[in-house]
Amino acid sequence: MLTCKSPFKVMRVAHHFAALVLPRYSSRFSRRDFTLPQLFACLVVREHQRKSFRGIEALLRDAPHWGRSIGMRKTPDHNTLWRAVEVVFGGSVAERMLDRLTRWMQLAQLLGTSLSIDSTLHDSHHRSRHYENRVRHYARCEKIPINQRRSRTVRARHKLTLGVDPRAHFVLAACSTRGTGGDHAQFPITLRRAVRRHPRIKLVLADAGYDSHENHRFARKVIGVRALIKAGIGRPGAKPPTSQYRRRMKRELTGSQAGKPYGQRSGSECVNSMMKRNFEPHFRARTERRRHLEQLLRTITHNVMIV
Repeated sequence: MLTCKSPFKVMRVAHHFAALVLPRYSSRFSRRDFTLPQLFACLVVREHQRKSFRGIEALLRDAPHWGRSIGMRKTPDHNTLWRAVEVVFGGSVAERMLDRLTRWMQLAQLLGTSLSIDSTLHDSHHRSRHYENRVRHYARCEKIPINQRRSRTVRARHKLTLGVDPRAHFVLAACSTRGTGGDHAQFPITLRRAVRRHPRIKLVLADAGYDSHENHRFARKVIGVRALIKAGIGRPGAKPPTSQYRRRMKRELTGSQAGKPYGQRSGSECVNSMMKRNFEPHFRARTERRRHLEQLLRTITHNVMIV
């Protein structure tokens, strides 16, 4: 599925969509210079164009007809847009937005019956961890132990777990966490949110990072969907897994999976690549709360571009 590259079209669709979900104003005492749907549309264009708050302000001033197309009489400044992030995404607004976007895709009959779950890490800023480690090493003129080096850099990274429809490359569920670690803990949360939003899911796919008996049991017994999770936990060449589900995965998911149901799992890898190429692999925000909101905004922007 292709994403829309026209910022003007994305802005108009985002405004129309937000008008169905958001109230016009956050309070009855608001100045009413801008509505919440208008500010949301500006934030979506900011992510679409990979701009800073000052950058999107300059872009909207140079293209005033964009603002007039969604009813804005003037251009919001960068402080207004910065404050709008907390107002627009407060509470459970992001979940309601995903609900509405999923409903649009269901009406268009573009969603399948499979769900692919995968996670990806985002850098805290544009500098890589290797560069940070080398700069710190030469600044102190001493070798930093590996455990200390990882503890200072890994904990600052944010992980985004996505439940993706591999047919449409559409994100059905998102779970944002901080730090690295096992992926299996985010599997039940992501699967439950996706099935609640799209009940037609019959098959869930995941890589070896989500391999556990509890995840198989949760998917099959609690949710009622078939789970294909590659068995990769444990020493290679050891005796077969003790779990019946994991033994079955060890036997079935061997060799090439092209043309088989598990081959659809590449859809989630494709979405992770699309989001990093379209939006950037690092954050522009500096606080943990803002980085969490930035991940949710990028997810919703990706879905708007698909729509």
